[in-house]
Amino acid sequence: MTEVLSQDEIDQLLTAINAGDTEPEDFRPAADSRKIKIYDFKRPDKFSKEQIRTVSIMHETFARLTTTSLSAQLRSMVHVHVASVDQLTYEEFIRSIPTPTTLAIINMDPLKGNAILEIDPAITFSIIDRLFGGTGEGTKSQHELTDIEQSVMEGIIVRILGNMREAWTTVIDLRPRLGQIDTNPQFAQIVPPTEMVVLVTLETKVGDVEGMMNFCIPYLTIEPIIGKLSAQFWYSSVRRNATTENLNVLKDKLATVDVNVTAEIGKINVPVRDVLSLQVGDVIRLYNTRIGDPYSLNIGSRKKFLCRPGIIGKKIAVQITQKIDELGHEEFEELASEGDDL
Repeated sequence: MTEVLSQDEIDQLLTAINAGDTEPEDFRPAADSRKIKIYDFKRPDKFSKEQIRTVSIMHETFARLTTTSLSAQLRSMVHVHVASVDQLTYEEFIRSIPTPTTLAIINMDPLKGNAILEIDPAITFSIIDRLFGGTGEGTKSQHELTDIEQSVMEGIIVRILGNMREAWTTVIDLRPRLGQIDTNPQFAQIVPPTEMVVLVTLETKVGDVEGMMNFCIPYLTIEPIIGKLSAQFWYSSVRRNATTENLNVLKDKLATVDVNVTAEIGKINVPVRDVLSLQVGDVIRLYNTRIGDPYSLNIGSRKKFLCRPGIIGKKIAVQITQKIDELGHEEFEELASEGDDL
């Protein structure tokens, strides 16, 4: 706010100027030192720096997964990493890619709308040459994909989309699906030209061939989850999902482990010489065991249940009557010694 001078201050200022003590140039307003940021209303920023950073972290995971999967499938050295994440208009993105190229229209279910995965022609033909038994050098001539080449690239893109789903797990259960493949960017009008998009640029190297992969996501598509694109939410989701995933893996592994289950009637200490002299028909008396006493059902070497004997059809069986953990030690010893019928 501009400071207003009082009448006394104005009189003093005029007196100083008339007396020659002060030059009028000394009272020129000071230059405004405020920094002015240019803002283009035709190209508004829809994503904050934190959200851009989170998108970059997510796709670094995607890049690592893609590096591993493509290396295994192509049996060649493949390296993918995030080069940049920017926001721009859809028209600027379309103008920046070559013609012809490989444009995959991706359905971002459950999000609304589509995204675009663009693969540089050099990378496309290098992958195709490698899968056809070549060295992966690709071709210098630029041409549209044949039906066979397009079918091969569909398989590659579907594999890449599986990596994308895994990388997005911490934010949303994304189920990306390949819609169609185009070669002319002018035919891929998924949003209006002035609509803002986030563009993830991935530097890709297949053998000695280098190129770019671009993943373009319109703001309208990603808007429902824009609040989840924060570092705090992302890191908390990573920790939560990692813990849940580890528990589920352990449960799945333990479910297939075989353990010994033994119904123990009783115990007795017998010298080895008596064991060697045992004959058919000999009777062995068990200590502290009576008819009607509950058996101990052991899981491995641990007493886990009380049970009583019986039969099912033509097979001997036991019926579990109580869990030993539900009994105190003294109560268990009492039941085992008194022979209470459970």
